Amino acid sequence: MTTLDATRPLDTRPSADNYLTHSRGVLSWILTLDHKRIGVMYLVSVLASFLLGGVFALLVRTKLLFPGEVSWMSAEAYNHFFTLHGAVMVFLVIIPSIPAALGNFVLPIMLGAKDVAFPRLNLASYWLWLLGATCVVLSLLMGSFDTGWTFYTPYSTTTRFGGVVPVVTGAFILGFSSIFTGMNFIVTVHKLRPPGMTWFRMPLFLWALYSTALIQILATPVLAITLSLLAVERIFHIGIFDPAWGGDPVLFQHFFWFYSHPAVYIMIVPGMGIISEIISVHAHRHIFGYRFIAFSSIAIAFFSFLVWGHHMYTSGQSGLMNVVFSAITFSVAIPSAIKVFNWLATLYKGSISLTTPMLYALAFLFLFTIGGLTGLYLGTLNTDIHLHDTYFVVAHFHYVMMGSALIAMIGGMHHWWPKMTGRMYSEFWGRIGCTLVFIGFNLTFFTQFMLGSQGMPRRYYSYDQLPGMAEAFKTYHHISTGGSYIMALGFVITAIYLIHSLYRGKPAPANPWGGRSLEWQCPSPPPHDNFKVTPRVGDCYDFSVVRWDEASNGYIVDRSLDPELNPNAPKRKGHH
Repeated sequence: MTTLDATRPLDTRPSADNYLTHSRGVLSWILTLDHKRIGVMYLVSVLASFLLGGVFALLVRTKLLFPGEVSWMSAEAYNHFFTLHGAVMVFLVIIPSIPAALGNFVLPIMLGAKDVAFPRLNLASYWLWLLGATCVVLSLLMGSFDTGWTFYTPYSTTTRFGGVVPVVTGAFILGFSSIFTGMNFIVTVHKLRPPGMTWFRMPLFLWALYSTALIQILATPVLAITLSLLAVERIFHIGIFDPAWGGDPVLFQHFFWFYSHPAVYIMIVPGMGIISEIISVHAHRHIFGYRFIAFSSIAIAFFSFLVWGHHMYTSGQSGLMNVVFSAITFSVAIPSAIKVFNWLATLYKGSISLTTPMLYALAFLFLFTIGGLTGLYLGTLNTDIHLHDTYFVVAHFHYVMMGSALIAMIGGMHHWWPKMTGRMYSEFWGRIGCTLVFIGFNLTFFTQFMLGSQGMPRRYYSYDQLPGMAEAFKTYHHISTGGSYIMALGFVITAIYLIHSLYRGKPAPANPWGGRSLEWQCPSPPPHDNFKVTPRVGDCYDFSVVRWDEASNGYIVDRSLDPELNPNAPKRKGHH
């Protein structure tokens, strides 16, 4: 592509030839090299997996309405459901949801590029994801995967043979998909940035995806090696993790958590990048502390490799190591807090529009703060000993993973939905859906902090015989299960109005929210090649050059007003 005169506006007129209509037929999607179509296929697949994992969660919560044995769900079935819920949600939903789905769609457009650096590798990563997901689903048919999503030994080395190996194989394949995506993003960010986009002119979402890609490439091979050793041990009876054969089960925990704690940030850091974009755009205000937010993403990626031992305070490791891991764990709070305070400072005196994406961003701030602060209890040695393997851990995990990462993903999906589909959804129903999800989520999981602090162990099928606490636990479980139904209703409403928008939604302007970055300066939906010419960019958070355009019924970026692109532009500050 040639380079555009920096002061000329980019062409945002709707085009009949966009990425959705450029070619037709099933094969055109199956074999596509277009990053946007691959992102859409990832999104559909992830949402289908989310539905499956959510059904498992509702089955688990419904069982916990009843404290004793029930005829319609055996203890073995309960173990299958909560194990598959965790495995599906972690490996098939949260890890790929933002980088592979939204990242694939948005990253090249934010860079003003035609595609990612390696389009064929991008397609291969999606098909590897499908292959891995198929292996995981096979365990449903075999009905014997009940080790918990962490595959802890000796459970995973002594349970029936059928279910563990397909899931381990699936997770192994999914790891390669994650690595390929990370490699692609790193090279794309390094090599395909347009003129004017230095490292500190990149949107913060790109910083987040770049940091996540580093974690994916460095941490995921550890999981692949660990799961390979687990499979070898099961098949050939070589003592690695199983003490019956001379192995060490604690070694598995070290390997697993060395990957899985960085994996927590594979899930959450991209969500933080989305929140940076949503808050800045929907508050119509320049992001506060840009460099601090950017560097905090790299800092989180660095610290994520040093804190895996805080999952193992009760495993028998030395007291000195416990103290060291506890101290390093608290250090992770610093870059996370930097982000939160900078987001709040961005909101301060901003012209805030309470759109659906902004409501999800505000929900993220509330839920992530609770998730982060409750993590301090689990990072502290004396409290973690009491709270370890209780519902307190379950609540904390869900506040960080679902209440933060998944809520950010849904907020980002609403933020870019007009760009992806060319259609606007109902803001009224969007606010209703977000409110129900927020209320239902807090009812579901906040009560679990009380359950855990009073000693309710996680993963228990029945709690009617726990001494003196069965009635109190029953009340909390009833509230929690009721909240899960409310949250499910919110997600159903969300699915209905988004699907409705595809057929009856109003046509979306190129820039419905008043964004400044490049994805809002191409038509909705984007053309096959994104931009006819390579754009030159200025400050992607300078909203003083964004103005309302009556003709398009949306915002436009008047590049002639940008002092960085036009030396003759008036020097001024302000926000639209």
